[in-house]
Amino acid sequence: MRSQTRQSGMTLIELLVSMAIMVSMLTIAWSTFSGGLTIKRASEKINDRFHEVRAAMVRMNDDLASAYISANEDQNLQERRTLFVGKDNSDVDELRFTSMAHRVLWADANESEQTMIYYYEEEDQKEHGVTNLVRRESRRLTDEQWENEPGDIEVLLRNVQKVQFEYYEWQEKNWRETWDSTKVDGQRGKLPTRVRITIELENDKGDPIKFTSQARLMLQEELKFFTN
Repeated sequence: MRSQTRQSGMTLIELLVSMAIMVSMLTIAWSTFSGGLTIKRASEKINDRFHEVRAAMVRMNDDLASAYISANEDQNLQERRTLFVGKDNSDVDELRFTSMAHRVLWADANESEQTMIYYYEEEDQKEHGVTNLVRRESRRLTDEQWENEPGDIEVLLRNVQKVQFEYYEWQEKNWRETWDSTKVDGQRGKLPTRVRITIELENDKGDPIKFTSQARLMLQEELKFFTN
């Protein structure tokens, strides 16, 4: 009887030890799985953010590649129909230019491939303190004020800290922080050969991350059409 009791007691102790070891192993396994899942989610979040930046860069490169200005309009107008104007701001620069990048999607639509594109900053409507890079595209060019023309507005990139546009002057071989094709004392009737785009974001730790791209413009001189 005593031998059976001792054997039963040892078996119970062994069972408790086995259960403790199993619980410890499950805890370690869960910690490893949970840590891996956290890293996976953080990696996916970073990849999604980088994809947003790349998509914005590609969109701006396509817009700028088709930029143009025309000499076949009233040169005395204060507000030109075609232009290229870049303003240097403290955080997010402004850039407004005419381009042939508009896509007409509907038959017989009162639109054309010629459009006015405007990049500017705007505070997020849902999240206070968040600045977005916004793109506005008009559906056609007229003699009216461009602000009064129908246009499509979209958020190009959310939560940006800085956006800088720089313009390469090929004759002087230097980069400019501003550009104005409408002023006599500026770059009258000319476009930059390249536009350097620099976007600065913050990671989860608050450290700045910079992305840079260059858009090459196909046209540098204003278009001139001659008729007999």
